[in-house]
Amino acid sequence: MKIRSNVLVLAIATLGFVATASAAVETYKIDPVHSSVSFSLRHLVSKFSASFTKVTGAVAYDATAPEKSSVEATVAIASVNSGNETRNGHLLDTQHNFFEVAKFPTATFTSTAWKKTGDDTFDVTGDLTIKGVTKPVVFKVSLLGTGPGMGGSTVSGWEATTVIKKSDFGVNGPAMLGKALGDEVTLTIGIEAGTK
Repeated sequence: MKIRSNVLVLAIATLGFVATASAAVETYKIDPVHSSVSFSLRHLVSKFSASFTKVTGAVAYDATAPEKSSVEATVAIASVNSGNETRNGHLLDTQHNFFEVAKFPTATFTSTAWKKTGDDTFDVTGDLTIKGVTKPVVFKVSLLGTGPGMGGSTVSGWEATTVIKKSDFGVNGPAMLGKALGDEVTLTIGIEAGTK
């Protein structure tokens, strides 16, 4: 009887551990209204910046084991905003050889590894796809905080940055701009995501 009781206690404890471990993973849906992707690069002797205003996806974050976390995000290329309608058109059309939205309407990122680097900072490695080209990149990610949201949800804030070469993804632009535009592009992602 004692042995059976011990087995029962062990089983309950094991189930409790599994439930606790599962509860540690929080899945946050990206809020496209409060999230964006900005990019900046050299133009002649200054810096030019623009943003994409429609980002969707989810962050599955395990605070107790961050290496088990994951993120996937999709950017609607047509949502680009450079502050100038004519320039937006050049960025999106096929003629100017930038994003070619008719052929490639989205860009995506899917994480493959998380590494904790500080209290709330991480190196997140993953596959970035732009214009049908997929390359591995590492984002420097910060968890800005978590707190109560609308309707009993929990919200989290994230910021991520990386530097890529636009030529690696075929976002070259017309030849005449080759000397005016730099190749290195800084990507900055700001995300607000909620559990509901």
